[in-house]
Amino acid sequence: MSLSVFSRIFMKKYLAVSAALAGFLSLFAVPSHAGISLGGNRVVLVAPKKEASVLMLNDESTPFMVQSWIEPFSTSTDQDVPFAITPPLKRLNGNARQQLRVLYQGAGLPADRESVFWLSVQEVPQKSKDENILQIAVRQRIKLFYRPADLPGDVGQAPSRLQWRMVPKDGKPGLEVRNDSAFHISFSSVNLKSGSNNYPIPVEMLPPYSSQSFAIEGASSLAPGGATKIEFESINDDGVLVQHSGDISS
Repeated sequence: MSLSVFSRIFMKKYLAVSAALAGFLSLFAVPSHAGISLGGNRVVLVAPKKEASVLMLNDESTPFMVQSWIEPFSTSTDQDVPFAITPPLKRLNGNARQQLRVLYQGAGLPADRESVFWLSVQEVPQKSKDENILQIAVRQRIKLFYRPADLPGDVGQAPSRLQWRMVPKDGKPGLEVRNDSAFHISFSSVNLKSGSNNYPIPVEMLPPYSSQSFAIEGASSLAPGGATKIEFESINDDGVLVQHSGDISS
Protein backbone atom coordinates (compact mmCIF):
# COMPACT_ATOMS: atom_id res chain seq x y z
CA MET A 1 0.00 0.00 0.00
CA SER A 2 1.43 3.41 -0.96
CA LEU A 3 2.09 6.10 1.63
CA SER A 4 -0.58 8.42 0.17
CA VAL A 5 -3.27 5.71 0.15
CA PHE A 6 -2.41 4.74 3.72
CA SER A 7 -2.60 8.41 4.79
CA ARG A 8 -6.09 8.84 3.32
CA ILE A 9 -7.39 5.64 4.95
CA PHE A 10 -5.89 6.62 8.30
CA MET A 11 -7.35 10.12 8.17
CA LYS A 12 -10.88 8.87 7.33
CA LYS A 13 -10.81 6.49 10.30
CA TYR A 14 -9.29 9.14 12.58
CA LEU A 15 -11.89 11.77 11.69
CA ALA A 16 -14.74 9.30 12.18
CA VAL A 17 -13.48 8.36 15.65
CA SER A 18 -12.93 12.03 16.53
CA ALA A 19 -16.47 12.94 15.49
CA ALA A 20 -17.95 10.13 17.57
CA LEU A 21 -15.90 11.14 20.59
CA ALA A 22 -16.93 14.80 20.31
CA GLY A 23 -20.57 13.84 20.75
CA PHE A 24 -19.88 12.60 24.28
CA LEU A 25 -17.87 15.57 25.55
CA SER A 26 -20.90 17.42 26.93
CA LEU A 27 -21.83 14.39 29.07
CA PHE A 28 -18.61 13.94 30.99
CA ALA A 29 -16.02 15.93 32.89
CA VAL A 30 -13.01 15.83 30.57
CA PRO A 31 -9.68 16.86 32.07
CA SER A 32 -7.03 17.68 29.50
CA HIS A 33 -3.43 18.74 29.85
CA ALA A 34 -0.75 18.95 27.21
CA GLY A 35 2.43 17.37 28.55
CA ILE A 36 4.07 17.38 25.12
CA SER A 37 5.35 20.57 23.50
CA LEU A 38 7.09 21.27 20.21
CA GLY A 39 10.25 23.27 19.67
CA GLY A 40 8.72 25.43 16.93
CA ASN A 41 5.41 26.57 15.47
CA ARG A 42 6.25 25.56 11.89
CA VAL A 43 8.58 23.34 9.88
CA VAL A 44 10.07 24.52 6.59
CA LEU A 45 11.66 21.90 4.34
CA VAL A 46 13.76 23.69 1.72
CA ALA A 47 14.86 21.77 -1.41
CA PRO A 48 17.21 20.26 -2.41
CA LYS A 49 17.12 18.92 1.14
CA LYS A 50 14.69 16.05 1.59
CA GLU A 51 14.55 16.10 5.37
CA ALA A 52 13.64 18.55 8.14
CA SER A 53 13.09 18.12 11.86
CA VAL A 54 11.32 19.56 14.88
CA LEU A 55 12.06 18.94 18.53
CA MET A 56 9.40 17.24 20.67
CA LEU A 57 9.63 17.68 24.46
CA ASN A 58 7.90 16.00 27.40
CA ASP A 59 7.44 18.75 30.00
CA GLU A 60 6.09 16.34 32.62
CA SER A 61 7.83 13.84 34.92
CA THR A 62 5.62 10.98 33.70
CA PRO A 63 6.08 9.22 30.33
CA PHE A 64 3.71 9.62 27.38
CA MET A 65 3.07 7.65 24.23
CA VAL A 66 3.09 10.10 21.33
CA GLN A 67 1.70 9.57 17.83
CA SER A 68 2.76 11.82 14.92
CA TRP A 69 1.58 12.11 11.32
CA ILE A 70 1.27 14.50 8.37
CA GLU A 71 -2.04 15.32 6.72
CA PRO A 72 -3.39 17.60 3.95
CA PHE A 73 -3.83 21.24 4.93
CA SER A 74 -7.40 21.27 3.64
CA THR A 75 -9.81 18.48 4.55
CA SER A 76 -11.89 19.34 1.48
CA THR A 77 -9.23 17.95 -0.88
CA ASP A 78 -7.92 14.44 -1.52
CA GLN A 79 -4.33 15.69 -1.67
CA ASP A 80 -1.56 13.12 -1.59
CA VAL A 81 0.89 13.38 1.29
CA PRO A 82 4.37 12.62 -0.12
CA PHE A 83 6.04 12.62 3.31
CA ALA A 84 6.91 10.17 6.04
CA ILE A 85 7.54 11.06 9.68
CA THR A 86 9.75 9.17 12.06
CA PRO A 87 9.19 8.01 14.70
CA PRO A 88 5.43 7.82 14.03
CA LEU A 89 4.86 6.35 17.50
CA LYS A 90 7.17 6.98 20.43
CA ARG A 91 7.24 6.47 24.20
CA LEU A 92 8.70 9.69 25.50
CA ASN A 93 10.00 9.45 29.05
CA GLY A 94 9.50 12.17 31.62
CA ASN A 95 11.44 15.39 30.93
CA ALA A 96 12.87 13.82 27.77
CA ARG A 97 13.11 15.09 24.20
CA GLN A 98 12.99 13.55 20.75
CA GLN A 99 13.67 14.83 17.24
CA LEU A 100 10.80 14.24 14.81
CA ARG A 101 12.20 13.79 11.30
CA VAL A 102 10.10 14.72 8.26
CA LEU A 103 11.17 12.89 5.09
CA TYR A 104 10.11 13.98 1.58
CA GLN A 105 9.82 11.21 -1.00
CA GLY A 106 11.18 13.56 -3.69
CA ALA A 107 8.25 13.93 -6.09
CA GLY A 108 4.59 14.87 -6.31
CA LEU A 109 4.57 18.57 -5.37
CA PRO A 110 4.61 21.70 -7.58
CA ALA A 111 8.07 23.01 -8.43
CA ASP A 112 7.01 26.64 -8.99
CA ARG A 113 5.56 27.44 -5.54
CA GLU A 114 5.44 26.36 -1.91
CA SER A 115 3.11 23.64 -0.65
CA VAL A 116 1.69 23.42 2.87
CA PHE A 117 0.54 20.52 5.08
CA TRP A 118 -0.29 19.91 8.75
CA LEU A 119 2.13 18.10 11.04
CA SER A 120 0.12 16.65 13.92
CA VAL A 121 1.38 15.37 17.27
CA GLN A 122 -1.01 13.62 19.64
CA GLU A 123 -0.58 12.28 23.16
CA VAL A 124 -1.99 8.80 23.58
CA PRO A 125 -3.96 8.94 26.88
CA GLN A 126 -2.80 6.75 29.72
CA LYS A 127 -5.34 4.58 31.48
CA SER A 128 -7.00 6.44 34.34
CA LYS A 129 -7.45 4.86 37.76
CA ASP A 130 -10.86 6.56 38.00
CA GLU A 131 -13.39 4.76 35.79
CA ASN A 132 -15.70 7.83 35.77
CA ILE A 133 -13.18 9.99 33.97
CA LEU A 134 -13.30 10.23 30.18
CA GLN A 135 -9.84 10.87 28.80
CA ILE A 136 -9.21 12.50 25.46
CA ALA A 137 -6.11 12.71 23.32
CA VAL A 138 -4.53 16.17 23.29
CA ARG A 139 -3.46 17.01 19.75
CA GLN A 140 -1.19 19.77 18.55
CA ARG A 141 -0.54 20.64 14.94
CA ILE A 142 1.79 23.01 13.17
CA LYS A 143 2.26 23.97 9.54
CA LEU A 144 4.72 22.07 7.38
CA PHE A 145 5.94 24.01 4.34
CA TYR A 146 7.73 22.43 1.41
CA ARG A 147 9.77 25.03 -0.52
CA PRO A 148 11.17 23.98 -3.92
CA ALA A 149 14.62 25.10 -4.95
CA ASP A 150 15.21 28.24 -7.02
CA LEU A 151 11.86 29.93 -6.44
CA PRO A 152 11.84 33.52 -7.72
CA GLY A 153 11.99 36.33 -5.19
CA ASP A 154 12.90 36.51 -1.51
CA VAL A 155 10.65 34.90 1.08
CA GLY A 156 11.61 37.60 3.59
CA GLN A 157 10.48 40.38 1.25
CA ALA A 158 7.24 38.75 0.10
CA PRO A 159 4.99 40.23 2.85
CA SER A 160 6.07 43.80 2.08
CA ARG A 161 5.20 43.26 -1.60
CA LEU A 162 1.58 42.32 -1.02
CA GLN A 163 -0.91 44.43 -2.96
CA TRP A 164 -3.82 45.91 -1.00
CA ARG A 165 -6.77 47.68 -2.59
CA MET A 166 -10.28 48.78 -1.73
CA VAL A 167 -13.06 46.83 -3.44
CA PRO A 168 -16.80 46.56 -2.68
CA LYS A 169 -17.74 43.33 -0.92
CA ASP A 170 -21.37 42.26 -0.41
CA GLY A 171 -22.53 45.86 -0.74
CA LYS A 172 -20.06 47.07 1.91
CA PRO A 173 -16.62 48.63 1.79
CA GLY A 174 -14.15 45.82 1.25
CA LEU A 175 -10.45 45.08 1.11
CA GLU A 176 -8.60 42.80 -1.30
CA VAL A 177 -5.09 41.49 -0.74
CA ARG A 178 -3.06 39.86 -3.51
CA ASN A 179 0.04 37.69 -3.20
CA ASP A 180 2.04 37.51 -6.43
CA SER A 181 4.91 35.61 -4.83
CA ALA A 182 5.68 31.89 -4.81
CA PHE A 183 5.52 31.80 -1.00
CA HIS A 184 2.76 31.35 1.58
CA ILE A 185 2.34 34.41 3.76
CA SER A 186 1.05 33.80 7.28
CA PHE A 187 -0.44 36.56 9.40
CA SER A 188 -0.73 37.14 13.13
CA SER A 189 -2.93 40.22 12.74
CA VAL A 190 -4.13 42.55 9.98
CA ASN A 191 -5.70 45.95 10.65
CA LEU A 192 -7.09 48.61 8.37
CA LYS A 193 -6.49 52.10 9.73
CA SER A 194 -8.93 54.75 8.51
CA GLY A 195 -8.67 58.07 10.30
CA SER A 196 -9.03 57.30 14.00
CA ASN A 197 -10.81 53.98 13.34
CA ASN A 198 -9.28 50.52 13.35
CA TYR A 199 -10.84 47.58 11.44
CA PRO A 200 -9.44 44.05 11.95
CA ILE A 201 -9.25 41.94 8.78
CA PRO A 202 -9.73 38.16 9.28
CA VAL A 203 -6.97 36.81 7.04
CA GLU A 204 -4.73 34.05 8.42
CA MET A 205 -2.68 32.87 5.45
CA LEU A 206 -2.43 33.77 1.78
CA PRO A 207 -1.24 31.02 -0.61
CA PRO A 208 1.13 31.74 -3.51
CA TYR A 209 -0.29 33.51 -6.57
CA SER A 210 -3.68 34.09 -4.98
CA SER A 211 -5.93 36.83 -3.63
CA GLN A 212 -8.63 37.12 -0.98
CA SER A 213 -11.22 39.81 -0.35
CA PHE A 214 -13.06 40.75 2.85
CA ALA A 215 -15.98 42.95 3.80
CA ILE A 216 -14.85 45.56 6.31
CA GLU A 217 -17.24 44.94 9.19
CA GLY A 218 -18.62 48.03 10.87
CA ALA A 219 -17.39 50.41 8.17
CA SER A 220 -20.11 52.38 6.40
CA SER A 221 -17.58 54.77 4.92
CA LEU A 222 -13.84 55.25 5.08
CA ALA A 223 -11.55 58.25 5.32
CA PRO A 224 -10.06 59.67 2.10
CA GLY A 225 -7.20 57.68 0.58
CA GLY A 226 -4.32 59.47 2.31
CA ALA A 227 -5.74 58.69 5.76
CA THR A 228 -6.24 54.97 5.08
CA LYS A 229 -3.44 52.43 5.42
CA ILE A 230 -2.82 48.80 6.31
CA GLU A 231 -0.83 47.54 9.28
CA PHE A 232 -0.10 43.85 9.79
CA GLU A 233 2.18 41.29 11.40
CA SER A 234 3.50 38.40 9.32
CA ILE A 235 5.14 35.23 10.68
CA ASN A 236 8.56 34.35 9.28
CA ASP A 237 10.28 30.96 8.91
CA ASP A 238 11.45 31.07 12.53
CA GLY A 239 7.94 31.76 13.85
CA VAL A 240 8.86 35.37 14.68
CA LEU A 241 6.34 38.20 14.20
CA VAL A 242 7.43 40.90 11.75
CA GLN A 243 5.58 44.23 11.61
CA HIS A 244 4.63 45.89 8.32
CA SER A 245 2.64 48.86 7.11
CA GLY A 246 1.59 49.79 3.61
CA ASP A 247 -0.59 51.91 1.41
CA ILE A 248 -3.91 50.89 -0.06
CA SER A 249 -4.83 51.55 -3.67
CA SER A 250 -8.37 52.29 -4.77
